[in-house]
Amino acid sequence: MKHFCFLGSLVLFTQLSVAQHADTIPMPDPVRQGGKPLMQALNDRHSSRNFTEKELTLQQLSDMLWAANGINRPDGRRTSPSARNKQEIDLYITTARGVYLYDAVKNSLIGISTEDIRAKTGGQPFVKDAAVNILYVCDKSRAASTDETGALVNAAFTAGACAQNIYLYCTSEGLGSVVRGSFQSDELKGLLKLSDQQVIVMAQTVGYTQ
Repeated sequence: MKHFCFLGSLVLFTQLSVAQHADTIPMPDPVRQGGKPLMQALNDRHSSRNFTEKELTLQQLSDMLWAANGINRPDGRRTSPSARNKQEIDLYITTARGVYLYDAVKNSLIGISTEDIRAKTGGQPFVKDAAVNILYVCDKSRAASTDETGALVNAAFTAGACAQNIYLYCTSEGLGSVVRGSFQSDELKGLLKLSDQQVIVMAQTVGYTQ
């Protein structure tokens, strides 16, 4: 059994090392069963602000991002609601290995940069240590409302639903999480290579807690 566990860790380490240099990282299929009962997860949900540097596995990333805003029906609809199903929220993932965009259709991470920008995703000291910082980005060109205020309000609803899904996943998985509204939009816009139609509406930190 010990030998099997070692081999499993070795495969995971190799997979992550190769992924660090890949443009797109395919993730394993999300596990859609199990976990804590819903009412227990709601009872245990809370925000955390003390994180370790331990990384999440690709399986954990796959499960977490699917829970946040993955596809759960054959018609392409998501685990989180959006106005008129416009799906205007994109999830950008920042880790020690770089910056990625979550592709729900292909269940993969699209490489944006190999730079570690975690420390720049918020003013709180813990953001630089946590395994993952997620930035919720509204693409106004896909929004249900042509009015900017309406588009951002709708995007905030969707981002909030995604964030709560992640909270519940983290509670079930034994991870910590906290949503944040403190970040430097202008600097991050360049680091994420966003267009003029894209606006960061919220951030969320996820990782193992101390």
